[in-house]
Amino acid sequence: MPESPQSADPVEHDPTGTDYARRIARTVRSTSEPPPSRKRSAAPPTMSGSGTDARDPKAAGNVLGSYITARGWEVSVSIHTVMDRWADIVGEQVAAHSKPETYESGVLVVRTDSTTWATQLRHVAAQVVAKLNESVGDGAVTRVEVRGPDAPTWKHGRLRVKGRGARDTYG
Repeated sequence: MPESPQSADPVEHDPTGTDYARRIARTVRSTSEPPPSRKRSAAPPTMSGSGTDARDPKAAGNVLGSYITARGWEVSVSIHTVMDRWADIVGEQVAAHSKPETYESGVLVVRTDSTTWATQLRHVAAQVVAKLNESVGDGAVTRVEVRGPDAPTWKHGRLRVKGRGARDTYG
């Protein structure tokens, strides 16, 4: 139990209060348990040198590459990379009139801006498949499906009538 200032030995009063603080600290220190000792590891820590180490930060490309590999997305990422480089595969003139839309299960869907270009691209589809497989990996693309331009639609809104509907639209 801490000593009270009245029960202490009669000494002259210290105006700074340091003597009183020392007595309180002594009583608290004697009643409390000692602080836990910090245990050090048996081996001293190793220092990182100029070479690469497991503790060094990883390059973003390496981390992303291992993530893509772990998920099994290599072919899909490669195809989308090739889709971004469409002009390099088919040439500038063909790329100006066509663009790849989707890739699923080995089928690449390409949309053209006219039926003439769709016909032209269908004639060289086998060569495009060969070039894509050369860039991505053998067997990744099995077929190129070429589609012409979208036709205008008369279907607007949720509720529609089958066929062209009533003929009084324009008058």
